[in-house]
Amino acid sequence: MTTSRIYYSKPSITPLEVGYATQAAEHGWGEACYDWLERFEQRFREHLGVRHAIATSSATGALHMGLAALGVSPTDEVILADINWIATVAPIVHLAARPRFVDIDADSWCIDPDAVEAAITPRTKAIIATHLYGNVCAMERLLGIGRKHGIPVVEDAAEAIGSVYHNKRVGSMGSFGVFSFHGSKTMTTGEGGMFVTNDDALYESVLTLSHHGRRRGQTRQFWSDVVGFKYRMSNIQAAIGCAQLERLQELLERKRDIFLQYRQRLQHLPLRMNPEPAGTVNGYWMPTIVVNEDVPFEREALLAEFKKNEIDGRVFFWPLSMMPMFEATAALPPMARRVALRGMNLPSYHDLSDAELARVCDVVTSVLRGTSGSRPAAARL
Repeated sequence: MTTSRIYYSKPSITPLEVGYATQAAEHGWGEACYDWLERFEQRFREHLGVRHAIATSSATGALHMGLAALGVSPTDEVILADINWIATVAPIVHLAARPRFVDIDADSWCIDPDAVEAAITPRTKAIIATHLYGNVCAMERLLGIGRKHGIPVVEDAAEAIGSVYHNKRVGSMGSFGVFSFHGSKTMTTGEGGMFVTNDDALYESVLTLSHHGRRRGQTRQFWSDVVGFKYRMSNIQAAIGCAQLERLQELLERKRDIFLQYRQRLQHLPLRMNPEPAGTVNGYWMPTIVVNEDVPFEREALLAEFKKNEIDGRVFFWPLSMMPMFEATAALPPMARRVALRGMNLPSYHDLSDAELARVCDVVTSVLRGTSGSRPAAARL
């Protein structure tokens, strides 16, 4: 019997998305070329509870424009967690500023506020708070640090659609926030992102940058007021986004259900999973395990077993300071390294079956029982 492959992620596309995309392809041209785009931005603003939203070709592009609008320049430093996907640090480098990597919190795996405050210098221009895998940053602390030092806090919510911090949706609290709609995300437009803010002036700056530097109201044809970017989302992508947004609650509930099944099935193992502290809601984009440090663990052994069982293996993000572009200029924060090398993401997508989920858990269980040498103690979740 052939075993079906279990992917780490894939989108949920229904006739609703196909229908909206078809409408955009058939009629979204000429004077209607931005209709779906404007509809998507409006509905996302309403969902998030913010004043402004700009749909982009990626979260990376949204972050690039936002940091540029904040005035990040070659003399500046931007603080971010050492555990991040490369897309979070790339715009800093593109603006010729210096990334300052700091350690993560042991429980949330997000940026450590104490490490942030210790890293602030007169050159610090911004702090990026990445809500890793749907886990929520300590926003009250971070925003307080930002106010104290006069430094904007930026929310990288690329992975955290559906996450909430004390009744506020993540992405809505900082100077600006960015979201990703990559094909692996809970809601998708294939590729795509969103810039959001409550700051009117910042919105106008990013809106100008997003239109090749043409300010709103500029009447001269093909006239740019500044050098801008081309990070616009297409009308067809926006149509898919509208459909996904209509289904968002269903998609989030399925993510939660998958996570809770994993947690229940793996609770006897020496590991911890995505936290959900009091007052928060975790969007659970990527169910993740981090194996306890007192247990021998070889991540390559788990990856090999996944491959043998036709399961996609996805490692925890590497510390950026380990990468050759940065290792000469950055010390490796200790918690980031310890967590990253013991972490794995588990498959999570809308139509993952109970049998497939059980298959993943069986492999994790067999590997961890084999490395621990005895029945593990209860997990710390």
